[in-house]
Amino acid sequence: MTCKIIQTPRAPAAIGPYSQGIVTPPFLFVSGQLGMIPESGELVSDNPADQARQAIRNMREIVRAAGAELIHVTSVDVFITDMAKFGEFNEVYQEFFSEHKPARAVVEVSALPKGACVEIKCIAVLPV
Repeated sequence: MTCKIIQTPRAPAAIGPYSQGIVTPPFLFVSGQLGMIPESGELVSDNPADQARQAIRNMREIVRAAGAELIHVTSVDVFITDMAKFGEFNEVYQEFFSEHKPARAVVEVSALPKGACVEIKCIAVLPV
């Protein structure tokens, strides 16, 4: 089995020893994305909704760099630091996943890198 590393400047660089994404055909595994601005590596704001929106945009750019779109995403895992923000997160999520609804888990965690409020990762099936 061969793996192909996915790397794009349109998403934040990895802040540790990992790849933005890995393709093992036909699957794409996208590492957890924070709400960071790709050019600066800083969080877009302290607002959880803004961070969620940017994290999904970052995830989308990695998916696109692999030759797919969000419609090809089959599973999404979400980590948030405050489950009270679940409804607010869902509103942002629906901006990107309205008709296509991948399988999903949302888990509250005590902390995330860089003091982020949300981290999102996914698995996609690449188009043939």
